[in-house]
Amino acid sequence: MELHLIRHPRPAIADGICYGQSDLGLAEAPAPVAARLRPLLPRHYRLYASPLARARLLAEELGSVVLDARLKEMDFGAWEMQPYAQIGPALEAWVEDPLGFRAPGGESAHDMSRRVDEWFDEMLAAAGTHATEAVVVVAHGGPLRAIAGRLLGIPAERWLSLAFECGHATRIDLAPWGAMLKWFNRPD
Repeated sequence: MELHLIRHPRPAIADGICYGQSDLGLAEAPAPVAARLRPLLPRHYRLYASPLARARLLAEELGSVVLDARLKEMDFGAWEMQPYAQIGPALEAWVEDPLGFRAPGGESAHDMSRRVDEWFDEMLAAAGTHATEAVVVVAHGGPLRAIAGRLLGIPAERWLSLAFECGHATRIDLAPWGAMLKWFNRPD
């Protein structure tokens, strides 16, 4: 199976703001991003996306999409839409435990990873005999890190360092013997 992981285009938000599951618009139109990425994708594929507008709008430009809330970014709870500078010293607790820390009213990276894993397992099971069919996922940095890290055997503590760029695509091929990273963060 060819698996294409695409991070949404740049969101319309100032730098330094925590936005996780906040539903933001885009700083760039999705149609040109889709046109730029389309040559990287196979002719036929199943398409899945987060329902948040920044992912959904690009996915809709790429084809008929199945939206799944489990592909949303991590929920930062009370930190959503707050400047990191105002969150202040509380950020230290996150730095000390990046996988287990949970912002007030939010979820941890472990929580996010579990829901993404659940989606991925269901998607593979549904593929069944069509497991050789290509799949395209349009989502956010957190879920894409969780998927790629799992498939490539990267420990959770290290997959947080995978920097999925906005509006870029990554391809991982899945075979019975394992996964192979074909390319990472291609803009076109």
